[in-house]
Amino acid sequence: MGAEAVQGGHGGDANGNGRGGGDDPGKRLAVTSEVGTLRTVLLHRPGDELRRLTPRNNDQLLFDGIPWVERAQQEHDIFSAVLRGRGVEVLLLADLLADTLDVSGAARIQGISAAVDARRLGHGLADELAAYLRGVPAQELANILMAGMTFDELPFGPGTPSLVRRMHHGGDFVIDPLPNLLFTRDSSFWVGPRVAITALALPARMRETSLTDLVYAFHPRFLGVRRAYESHTAPIEGGDVLLLGPGVVAVGVGERTSPAGAEALARSLFDDGLAHTVLVVPIAQNRASMHLDTVCTMVDTDAIVMYPAIRDSLCAFTIHREDGYGGRDRGGVSMRGPDPFLPAAAEAMGIGKMRVIDTGLDGVTAEREQWDDGNNTLALAPGVVVAYERNEMTNGRLTQAGIEVLRIPGSELGSGRGGPRCLSCPLSRDDV
Repeated sequence: MGAEAVQGGHGGDANGNGRGGGDDPGKRLAVTSEVGTLRTVLLHRPGDELRRLTPRNNDQLLFDGIPWVERAQQEHDIFSAVLRGRGVEVLLLADLLADTLDVSGAARIQGISAAVDARRLGHGLADELAAYLRGVPAQELANILMAGMTFDELPFGPGTPSLVRRMHHGGDFVIDPLPNLLFTRDSSFWVGPRVAITALALPARMRETSLTDLVYAFHPRFLGVRRAYESHTAPIEGGDVLLLGPGVVAVGVGERTSPAGAEALARSLFDDGLAHTVLVVPIAQNRASMHLDTVCTMVDTDAIVMYPAIRDSLCAFTIHREDGYGGRDRGGVSMRGPDPFLPAAAEAMGIGKMRVIDTGLDGVTAEREQWDDGNNTLALAPGVVVAYERNEMTNGRLTQAGIEVLRIPGSELGSGRGGPRCLSCPLSRDDV
């Protein structure tokens, strides 16, 4: 098993809360805020899936350019080293997936089934490919499920007559690659001691959750972990979900998360007692603001870094669980709004006022740095964040506000429009 993937195979407690490892806080799987001291995080080191990007397909695969893969890997290694240097346990998705496929035949079958689409390939070719993949070693299969496969790479000749095979070019994909896997924030997120599996909105990313789901369902490290939310219909993505504080969750609604997805998440969190207030925040439906965390992220228990162009216009619908909440009978919920986001968030969090750190008073600079993920920071502890080094104005203003900024390179990592928060899925944080 991969050294980064398994450290003892810690499972859950008697209540299925994912609390293994005794008193070691790094083995307690739970997240109640954006800023509690980070103990364990899930990352994905860029791999062969990025080498699938070409000028013909990069738009469809949601990249703004063709990344230099080796440099992206170097940048990601620096990011991982910064986290480890601050005592964070780093788990890598590729290692976890390979381990999962090695120990679980059910995981292998489910992963292949999600990747091999008979509706697109025809049953003959799909059956032949699935049969082959069932015998592939775990590490190789994990790479195929992530990086995809072309018709030229099919490991068998045209023994089974296939019109699909005849009519496709050799470089076309039999299994689509998943270059956005490095943004581990989106396919799952944790609320308290439970993990939420999301429904990704765009076709290029939909299969990512099938791999995340396998890891959480079958890997020994997550034995006994219970689910907070699973959606197979209404879109919701982790980049739109901010844990403002214990029991208070903000959900952005825009390009990737729908109103129905936000409401379904809210009611699910209420059902499970994981939140008392959900703020639903409309954001512009465009590439620059695809997720809520592209325009604001928490940097301290009462502080947020925010794109100044939306500071005064951002609003929220507040959904509150009343004392008489009736669970699945849909009773005991109040809704109000829209109201200005910052006061609504402060009220829900029980604080007087949110400290807001703008990304720059110069509108042009602020817009450039927002595009380059200046607002997308990962908190390692209250008042300590990781940020891309290129956003000098934003990082300077954070430093002036008393926030420690750990700067990392991101010129290649950012080509898919995602910063340090997008690149990471916290699995364990200390309570604040």
